[in-house]
Amino acid sequence: MRVIIVGAGEVGYHVAKTLCKNNDIFIIEKNEDACTRAGHLDVQVIQGNGADVKLLKKANIEKAELVVAVTGVDEINIVACMASKLLNSKVKTVARVSNPDYINRPVSVRETVGMNAMVCPELSLASEINQILSIPEAMNVVDFVGGKVKMMEFKVGELNPLIGKKLYESDLPQCCIMSAIFRGSELMIPHGSDTIMKNDRVVLVGKPEAVEDTRKLFEGDEKGNGKIAVVGGGKVGYYLINLLNQKKFKLTLIESDKKRSETLAQNLPNVLVLNGDGTDLVLMKEENIGSMDAVVAVTNSDEKNLLCSLLAKKLGAKKVIARADRPDYAELFEMVGIDVAVSPIQATVNEVLKFTMGIGIESLVTIEGEKGKIIELAANERSKIINKKLKDVTFPRGAIISAIVRGSEVIIPDGNQTIIADDKVVIFTLPDALQPVKELFG
Repeated sequence: MRVIIVGAGEVGYHVAKTLCKNNDIFIIEKNEDACTRAGHLDVQVIQGNGADVKLLKKANIEKAELVVAVTGVDEINIVACMASKLLNSKVKTVARVSNPDYINRPVSVRETVGMNAMVCPELSLASEINQILSIPEAMNVVDFVGGKVKMMEFKVGELNPLIGKKLYESDLPQCCIMSAIFRGSELMIPHGSDTIMKNDRVVLVGKPEAVEDTRKLFEGDEKGNGKIAVVGGGKVGYYLINLLNQKKFKLTLIESDKKRSETLAQNLPNVLVLNGDGTDLVLMKEENIGSMDAVVAVTNSDEKNLLCSLLAKKLGAKKVIARADRPDYAELFEMVGIDVAVSPIQATVNEVLKFTMGIGIESLVTIEGEKGKIIELAANERSKIINKKLKDVTFPRGAIISAIVRGSEVIIPDGNQTIIADDKVVIFTLPDALQPVKELFG
């Protein structure tokens, strides 16, 4: 595809890096240093304002199939998308938008004003962390097909009863399937004869009630006290606190800016708001951070989030979650002891990928960096996979069908199952198998 990316900050750069291997990419960016950095990718760079019609024309907007506007200014992103639609009515547009006056959910559609998708990275990140905190044992939680299918990722602790068992001996609920195992840096799509080992991270997909039934296999000995501390009262922290405040958590919010702290305290009467630094050992001890079920560091500084999370872990917090604005830092964070590292950038990248992967992609989630993807596809009358038993389909080795949704029915398939038109299908896939999977549903 011919794609124009407006903005080459962290979000724009990583979108370009993800797409440039298989697409023709133009980047429009004002900042000279950002242009230089982007120029090292296989892309064409134009320096200037991405909302400028002259520059959009210079980037061949009339031939573009997708415009992704991801500068740090909402209004520039919105205007760039609207201008692109006026110049090319067929182009698809995605805008990054953070102001709650414009958006109130992680992804929204505003086609009437020129945007096929508006993405709020901060809301996406807050929603992701909220999902994880709602199930203390889980490292990751994602819903598919409107909540009819749930994915959870768990870590196998040293006392887990699954250790040493082969997959076919694990007695998982019938409406649930183990779709992947992460072992160190290796990602496996498991088979019945594979053995589960200590420190494996396993991905379970199935009916929500069945997946949640498996939680008891991953529970620790200690019961939680419902206490959560959030460090950083910016957009992500504020969105997250409001989501958590709807549940029965005892919440503490730590914000370093005094004026911001006072505003937060007025707006959040049920939350203990503290003016302080999350890397201050004295403060963290005084507030008994070590007793928390979870500590979440979501400041605008990756370095501060890392230090704060490691400090909280050292003091005894059960789970620590850190925001990593640079996606390549997320794996590093987890290597040094952070339980979960999450990036706001990945939500935007995933939404853009849906537009570049062709018709049929309903949702897409990337897990463990770029190592694996879970996609939701809609089968249609032209799909090569329909009306055949799965055992008779040449399915890519690096992928597994985790669930089929037919109307209100959720099916965990075996080889005798058949996919029909209009089924929603949830698939775990390795990067190399993604294209062959798409071709089966195209």
